[in-house]
Amino acid sequence: MKIYSKYFYLILVLLFTNIFIACKSSFNKFKKTATTQPNIILFMVDDMGWQDTSVPFWKEKTNFNKTYHTPNMERLASEGMKFTQAYATPVCTPTRVSLISGMNAARHRVTNWTFKRGVSMVAPPKELQMPLWNLNGAQPTDTIERSVHITPLPQLLKNKGYKTIHVGKAHFGAIGTPSANPLTLGFDINIGGHAAGQPGSYYGTDSFKNKRSKEKIWDVPGLEKYHGKDIFLTEVLTIEAINAVDKAVNQKKPFYLYMSHYAVHTPLQGDPRYESKYLAQGLHPTEAKYASLIEGMDKSLGDLMDYLDKKGIANNTIILFMSDNGGLSAVARGGTKHTHNKPLSSGKGAVHEGGIREPMLVKWPGVTKENSTTNSFVIIEDFFPTILEMAHISNYQTIQKVDGQSFTPILKGNNLNTNSRALFWHYPNNWGPTGPGIGASSTVRKGNWKLIYYHINQQFELFNIKNDIGETTNLAYKNNRKTVELAKLLGNYLRSVNAQTPSYTKTGNKVPWPDNTIVLQKLNK
Repeated sequence: MKIYSKYFYLILVLLFTNIFIACKSSFNKFKKTATTQPNIILFMVDDMGWQDTSVPFWKEKTNFNKTYHTPNMERLASEGMKFTQAYATPVCTPTRVSLISGMNAARHRVTNWTFKRGVSMVAPPKELQMPLWNLNGAQPTDTIERSVHITPLPQLLKNKGYKTIHVGKAHFGAIGTPSANPLTLGFDINIGGHAAGQPGSYYGTDSFKNKRSKEKIWDVPGLEKYHGKDIFLTEVLTIEAINAVDKAVNQKKPFYLYMSHYAVHTPLQGDPRYESKYLAQGLHPTEAKYASLIEGMDKSLGDLMDYLDKKGIANNTIILFMSDNGGLSAVARGGTKHTHNKPLSSGKGAVHEGGIREPMLVKWPGVTKENSTTNSFVIIEDFFPTILEMAHISNYQTIQKVDGQSFTPILKGNNLNTNSRALFWHYPNNWGPTGPGIGASSTVRKGNWKLIYYHINQQFELFNIKNDIGETTNLAYKNNRKTVELAKLLGNYLRSVNAQTPSYTKTGNKVPWPDNTIVLQKLNK
């Protein structure tokens, strides 16, 4: 009897031991799942305006929202959060450098678009001499002249186990510099990215080259297997992105996909899958091409979202949607210039809202409230700390000082209102075309007020954006107090980051800080 009792107790001990081990294993598995790094997709569109979508980002739906067809943006908005006051810089490379470095453009000094090493691609106006801005872009080394040395965002993600995938437009650094190749910036994979800011062609039948040019520098690299085929560039990049992501998923690695489309940048070539539909609606032929580029981009977003659903990883994948600057309007478009982003004024190249306010969406499963909207301010450098926080990466070290502020509290619904925060833009360069808000300038937005300081003539524009979203009424010389207040704020900031300013051709004197101008001194009396 004692022998049976002995075995009975032994069996009980073994049983409880197995239960304990199983429970511990389940707990560890749960714990591991709870802290698993999410996959992250940053879906960046080139030159897409605030109104280039069927998703309304204003208080009412506009005619542009009714013209464009972006059902997958609508889907993303319904599953995540819409940002109505999200900002980038007026042109592409400064935005992309701010994104990858977390720095404001005034600090990193890549204040215009880059291309050829040592060459400023746009001549200054005759009245101004541009400063020695960093025309060679952002670099992973301090050995490149006229560049900013950074610790890139993809490198920090890669260091923590992410598979980092670059697809599409890069435009981080000039030809002949390390960062012309995204692999030097921490990406494991580069598909179609190099120093150029636009494709030679969107058509596979053209091999994505400009057949009318002898220069090869616009040719999209690495897509030879599609050369000569009847396929559109946006579709090719999407196919290749999904293939690259699928390999990472099969390797059970978290991935960071920078899905950086060349669309909707020039050349404005129609996507044959959609162009005829817009022509049938009576759109100007150029605008039909533009609308087809937008819808092709939207299909890409939908294809990626469908893939995530199919693989069962949508609930562990964050999607951020953003544009690098406002919609093109000063050149190359059909219809009246500077009207393609209304109710916003102007477009790409301008510090008016049409040039810097962007369509931004974020889906963070289990965190962002579905079909939600925020009016809180965010700016492009904020993506750097935000993405790192999303990836559970903290206590990281960077060579550069990070200016961006994480917007994860907004995404978590903490009712954080950032509209008392000052946002700054600094563009001591010449873009080329002319129009409202275009030209060498420095700008600050604080609350509802926005002050623009033009370097060429030391004049100011002051707008109340809440009451005048179209920036139609300049209040700079009526509301002296606010002009002086914001000019001092702007001047102090520019000095604090050692911002560069142009010089006057006739005298050689530097353009004064906004709070040191004769105009401001008169207003301050």
